[in-house]
Amino acid sequence: MDLDLRKLRYFVAVAEHRHFGRAAEQLYITQPVLSRQVRAFEQELGCDLLARTTRSVELTAAGKQLYEEARGLLAGVGAAVQRVHDVDRGVQRLVVAFSPGLHVSDAIRAFASRYPQVETDVVPVRWWEPDAPLRDGRAQAGYLRRPFDESGLHTIPIGHDPRVACMPAAHPLACRDELTSADLADEGMLDAPRRRTSSLEEKFELIASGHGIALVPLSVARSYSRPDLVHLPVTDAPEFDTCLAVRTDRRDRVLRDFQEIAIATLRGA
Repeated sequence: MDLDLRKLRYFVAVAEHRHFGRAAEQLYITQPVLSRQVRAFEQELGCDLLARTTRSVELTAAGKQLYEEARGLLAGVGAAVQRVHDVDRGVQRLVVAFSPGLHVSDAIRAFASRYPQVETDVVPVRWWEPDAPLRDGRAQAGYLRRPFDESGLHTIPIGHDPRVACMPAAHPLACRDELTSADLADEGMLDAPRRRTSSLEEKFELIASGHGIALVPLSVARSYSRPDLVHLPVTDAPEFDTCLAVRTDRRDRVLRDFQEIAIATLRGA
């Protein structure tokens, strides 16, 4: 079957809002039209995507799976349209993905000074699937934090990112200078797969609210610094590895030159 992208976008809006009225407002269509379109989409797919009641809208198991797939599909379509427009305008573009807390700006500035004719852009990645922008075409290169699926990717080691324990400032352990894994053995840990948060903002809000301690990269803890949280080094916790990644089937001259510049710049930093 052919996937109707318009109906897919309608479904994603409802999935994000969990409410037909708010989703309709975002899409600038009426609620009855949105409801009919999503119902027609379910019929085309042959499965229920939403569990509807008079008070709420929840995703079915199939709906959850489609929602995970849809964001990558729509992002890939948007990137493809951008590439078409770039070719039509005669524009060269380099897009670099980056993991939360990692700063790729120095490398982009160094590249731009040598290639001022190439337009550059960045795209942040979700922490649980850092390789997604490379696979769906939104980015040609990524400054990423392992682990992730490296199949089909060429990766170059850059450095290391220490792992720290993030906790409320009022926590009994917060007065320590450093910790070991044994110190955290009896603590409630807010880490996947126990609970996967949709954003780092949500994660740190839950930590500050007393829902647990999380082990996070030092660069992330510093980027999301707030007075009601502290982060302490965990001396025996393995560090995260950072790397520059590109797809093995994308090795054009501009991308190769960016790799060389980025490796030297990022390792130097």
